[in-house]
Amino acid sequence: METFELRPVESDGSLAILEVTGYINNEGGEAISREACRLLDQGVRSLLIDLQATRIINSIGISLLLEVLERTLDLGGTLGFCCLSPSIAKTFQIMGLAQYARLFPDRTTALSELRRRS
Repeated sequence: METFELRPVESDGSLAILEVTGYINNEGGEAISREACRLLDQGVRSLLIDLQATRIINSIGISLLLEVLERTLDLGGTLGFCCLSPSIAKTFQIMGLAQYARLFPDRTTALSELRRRS
């Protein structure tokens, strides 16, 4: 199983980026949720989760990401994901995450769009 790592890489007040590496299961999803909530509590309203180094996510991980999405939307914010593998992108479509979160092909495009909206 891939080792999970979460790394906040950038925050400019209203926008933050989280890099995720490895398998997103209950522990990984909880770590993402904790960090996202911390950032949202600090005033971040656009949150980008970079999944470049993530190839698999389980149903519990998805449910925790849905909770992050709900919290972000409740605060009037935007949650985006970039660099999704084809299988994760398909999972996000099936589970409904793609209906309310923004999906981007790469970080550059995501940052351009999210900065323009904030």
